[in-house]
Amino acid sequence: MPVQVVQVSPRVLKDSLPKSLREVGLQSLQLGRDYAEAYFQGTVVIFSQLTTLGNGTPFFKIVLQESENSSSTTTTINTLVFGKLAEDCAELIQQGDIVVVAGFGLAESVSGDSRHCCHLEASDEAGSTLYICPRSSSSQKASEIVAMHVAPKYSYTPLNELKGDTVVNLYGAVKFFKPPYVCKGTDYCSVVTIVDQSNTKLTCTLFHADRDTLPQIYRNGDIVRFHRLKILMLQMEKKLAVREFGGQMQGITSAGFAALTFDGTIGAPVIPRTSSKVFTFTDEDKKTVEDLRVWVESNLSNSAPAAKLFDIQPPMFFQLTCQVVGKAKVDGSSYLLKVWDGTKCPFPSWKVFVQEDDLEGDGNLIHQLRNLTVDILLYDNHVQLAKSLKVGSIIRLYSLHVKIYNSEEKPDVSYLQFHLHGGTGYGRGFTVLSESHTDAVELKAFLDTVDLTSNEHSEPSFPEFDTTYIPLGSRVDRFQQLSVTVLTDHQHLDVTALSTIINSRHPQQYRVRAKLRRFEPVKLHQSVKLHCPQCNCLQEVPDWPEVDLIIQETSASCSDPKLQSISFCESVVWDTENQGQRHVATHFVKHAEQTQKPENSLILLEGGMVKEMLKLSKRFKGIIPVRSTEGSLVLLDLSAPFFWQGNTQYYGCKHCSKPKTVSNLSFIAALKNPPWDPTTIAQALGIVLLQYVFLMKFILDDGTGSLDVYLMDCQNFFQIPASEVLTSNIFQEIMERIMQKLCPMGKNLDQLPWLECFIKSYYVKDETEEKLCYRIFDTAIAEDV
Repeated sequence: MPVQVVQVSPRVLKDSLPKSLREVGLQSLQLGRDYAEAYFQGTVVIFSQLTTLGNGTPFFKIVLQESENSSSTTTTINTLVFGKLAEDCAELIQQGDIVVVAGFGLAESVSGDSRHCCHLEASDEAGSTLYICPRSSSSQKASEIVAMHVAPKYSYTPLNELKGDTVVNLYGAVKFFKPPYVCKGTDYCSVVTIVDQSNTKLTCTLFHADRDTLPQIYRNGDIVRFHRLKILMLQMEKKLAVREFGGQMQGITSAGFAALTFDGTIGAPVIPRTSSKVFTFTDEDKKTVEDLRVWVESNLSNSAPAAKLFDIQPPMFFQLTCQVVGKAKVDGSSYLLKVWDGTKCPFPSWKVFVQEDDLEGDGNLIHQLRNLTVDILLYDNHVQLAKSLKVGSIIRLYSLHVKIYNSEEKPDVSYLQFHLHGGTGYGRGFTVLSESHTDAVELKAFLDTVDLTSNEHSEPSFPEFDTTYIPLGSRVDRFQQLSVTVLTDHQHLDVTALSTIINSRHPQQYRVRAKLRRFEPVKLHQSVKLHCPQCNCLQEVPDWPEVDLIIQETSASCSDPKLQSISFCESVVWDTENQGQRHVATHFVKHAEQTQKPENSLILLEGGMVKEMLKLSKRFKGIIPVRSTEGSLVLLDLSAPFFWQGNTQYYGCKHCSKPKTVSNLSFIAALKNPPWDPTTIAQALGIVLLQYVFLMKFILDDGTGSLDVYLMDCQNFFQIPASEVLTSNIFQEIMERIMQKLCPMGKNLDQLPWLECFIKSYYVKDETEEKLCYRIFDTAIAEDV
């Protein structure tokens, strides 16, 4: 097992380790040595959240403090854990645990902190093993250690006794919550505000890659139990954070976070809702839940009104518990749900037109229930979750908006519309109730009693509404003017007119709805630039003749034409044909003393030109152009690409990079499966990697004013990588088609499609003045554009 939990006291921990391992301390660590049969022991003082690197590898960072060597001036060291080993560690490690890292690698640290100048690296591929001695064990005598199957004893902290920078276990009643929603990246997020008998409030922002791991909250008043919740102290000067979270304390998920949720109703079964199959729950826990239920009954009200379809009074926002009988995609930013709750809406309601083949569900049942169902449109961030819904599910929608729509063409015709708007403001969202939940059981039982025959033969009172044929005008709602863009975050912001933004001189964020009057550059491939994430400089992507010239000039400055001897490479020299005796040295990086297959191997190319690198990069995993100096190989001038992989070339920032010799790649080559990706190589060689970005200027117009807005984005807006546009005709055609859809030629302003996007204003200084600029963020092209 790569991760092993050792339930012994620290004094006998060493006796539990394999006898073949030798201990090393901080003072004896040296670069270049083999630590495959060695171990380092330390106490966990800091650990990060589990993250994912650019190549998809899980990553976890631990700071270990040397347990016994107190004479050293440096007592802590960074430990970087990769792969499955990182995932396992993140679930087990807590602050104060004693950790033994065996079979590690050692590399020079680039963090710039006050810790050891090197860092430890551990991964399954390197054959590393981590032994974890929990802090609960460290306070026990060896004779007191009990069997693993005995439930551990947890202590719970009242909300009024929380302290910053601690990891705690706690109970609370839900006062407000946002159902899990997709945030940036691949994680889900849920915001929960809890209170307890101390009348102290705590807002928790919870993240996890698995939606089911987040607390399964169905209503205000539910009881939650959180294990391993990290408490942060917010700074008062961060006004936005204080306004968002309502106080100084904030809870966030930490490694090993786990949640149980209970119905907050007195007398309901005390059955926890959780996706975990292993958890502890004692009689004392049951009493805590029941005590909180009694307190909730008299101290916490459910502020969100729940309603049945038959008693709604528009306009209103309400909770609706219902069953899904059909669903369909409408466009890239909206999704249709056909639902019923067994009662009949007292007003005519809209019916969204979709093609019959696009509608999921039992067609006969949908037709049979046509007078009992209502159509709900969900927007933006709710679309992805709606796609995963199963027809027949019992769901609860929060902050569902119902309003009356009056037709401009037929003033005497009015009907209801149901919207779940984008964003998570006011707890907006929906959740799927478990089959065993009381409300789900009661609703299903009620639906079974509904007489469908009488409703099936009654005359339909609902007008058919076709979203594709409503004329665009100044007063129609968003569902009638579908946007060609999708908002990926911050949907709680309200739309601001461009005239208001133009007259505001304070940098801030806005949500706008406008049309793209024109854009620059017209030649779209010219929009691709190189951007440094550290110094924010922008530069043009060199063309091939320019790159060839840089390589020629750099190679001509070589001081040592002899073939270098590199311990982790096999090297050969070959002469070019018809090019005046130009010598090219190829250094094949070995792994485990053997050369890998070409498609998995890296080569260092000395004296090669562009055409040779393009040819070789199609066959090998990657190419690094180098030149010889006295005793070592170094990179070329960073004006040229430092790494070639497939059709993509990677550049480094000349201002921020501190290039190292190629010998620093040796520790990567020593790994079982070397990750020859641009990020790993750049870190090893001291390179700050430049990003390919789209840089464009959009001239937006919403009828109240016109505004120049910049787009600088890697791939999120267009949903295509900027690096590929330069070399792929397919991606160039896709981008041209997108821009033709956003800003079709020969159309007047009224005929242009709507763009809904976020922009932020900021000041840019030059030598004479400050200029207010605007930039698009957290916006993407809709799927069907």
